[in-house]
Amino acid sequence: MKLRNRVAIVFGAGSSGPGWGNGKAAAVAYAREGARVACIDVAEAAAAETAEIIRSEGGQAIALAADVTDLASVEATAAATAERFGSIDILHNNVGVVVHGGPTELDEETFRRNLDVNVGSVYRTAKAVLPHFLARGSGVIVNISSLAAIRWTGYPYFAYYAAKGAVNQATVGLAMQYARHGIRANAIMPGLIDTPLIYKQISSQYGSVEEMVEARNRLVPLGHMGTAWDVAAAAVFLASDDARFITGVLLPVDGGQSCGVSA
Repeated sequence: MKLRNRVAIVFGAGSSGPGWGNGKAAAVAYAREGARVACIDVAEAAAAETAEIIRSEGGQAIALAADVTDLASVEATAAATAERFGSIDILHNNVGVVVHGGPTELDEETFRRNLDVNVGSVYRTAKAVLPHFLARGSGVIVNISSLAAIRWTGYPYFAYYAAKGAVNQATVGLAMQYARHGIRANAIMPGLIDTPLIYKQISSQYGSVEEMVEARNRLVPLGHMGTAWDVAAAAVFLASDDARFITGVLLPVDGGQSCGVSA
């Protein structure tokens, strides 16, 4: 019970399809370690599903809807979480979207939207939750970045590369600015993870789903994609006191892929 008596607010706690997405698994993993969890998602039904799983296992959870591109929406969920549970100890940012195309294919509105979701979410959730951390003199931020922040992954998604690179440095900035206030911030960079999202946003790049799975497995030195639970386990570690002397770290969870010279 590494997180007993702590409160975690997880943005992007729903899943984009049947199965386990990174945010859904993280929310449940936090609860299994004793945290009370606010499950936040733009789709309230998806957040409610995750919260119900937590409650069915004997944990405490609430489900709320929020749009991470709208500050008032994010602030309202942070206030509701603090009111319900009395505090916020862990901020987990999992919201992200992939848009394919380079500068010549992307229209400006799509590019801006991608940055607003992927990087703007880090800004708005931090803005909403940091006052709670500062008042207590403690807190942990876990941002979900991507291996795409530091490597070409084989996919033509220029805006996503730019956005996740920004998430990495934003995390470092948070870690350094607020270290003296007892606040830690780290990012996880998942590599090729088998989640519902890839079947909705990545599979169109391949001839078939089977071809996609085989190709992605082949790129990982360990021989297979990771799962959402691999990312969740890293999040629990970074949020716990086991990582009390770790801040500003960009942690690959990628089966060794970041050690290679190419995708």
